[in-house]
Amino acid sequence: MSVALVTGASRGIGRVIAENLAAAGYDVAICYSGNEEAALETIELCKKYGVQSIAIKADVSNADDVAEMFAQVKTSLGTVDVLVNNAGITKDGLLIRMSEEDFDKVIDINLKGTYLCTKAAVKDMMRAKKGRIINITSIVGVQGNAGQANYAASKAGIIGFTKSVAREYGSKGITVNAVAPGFIQTAMTDGLPDAVKENYLKQIPLGRFGTPEDIANTVAFLASEKASYITGQVIEVTGGM
Repeated sequence: MSVALVTGASRGIGRVIAENLAAAGYDVAICYSGNEEAALETIELCKKYGVQSIAIKADVSNADDVAEMFAQVKTSLGTVDVLVNNAGITKDGLLIRMSEEDFDKVIDINLKGTYLCTKAAVKDMMRAKKGRIINITSIVGVQGNAGQANYAASKAGIIGFTKSVAREYGSKGITVNAVAPGFIQTAMTDGLPDAVKENYLKQIPLGRFGTPEDIANTVAFLASEKASYITGQVIEVTGGM
């Protein structure tokens, strides 16, 4: 049985990614930062598909936490075959008002976390001569967005990181790709004012917001053998936004 590790998987997009990978037959480890109850709910959703699933609390920006997480996954499920770097936070604000702390925290979780988890996963993937690494970036990392300089910087960094690591480890049978969601309906976006949501909708040619399933389906494809000749790519899942 192959093993997938999904960070930030207690809810939202990460939860649906974990469930989709379980449906595809992967044993799934989910990493969460604080909400244990939500993480356990994700586990139960995964187990419905007859696979094993575990939850591990970890701060992906902390190297010791990441090392311990990978050790736990290896002990409980086996080495990681598919890594989905989904954990991320926002601390929005105009640049002139953005604190250094808010800038650093977003970079640490979103970008440094991706670096630490990828570095940990690559070691075993090199020995196995195969592996899939899928990084969740954002259309904001491609286009930028007012009030999100820290978030956009972190997500743009993930794109450059993805392309570089893909070049380093392609010869080892490891593919590294990124998925860039557009406006996706989640609990976080549901709280936006209607006027803001209507403005975004006008920018989407397909005329609807994305769903977590739209992202999870793309991730499941990149994790599969059908995507074995795709690496170093950024797939925008935005409805044409």
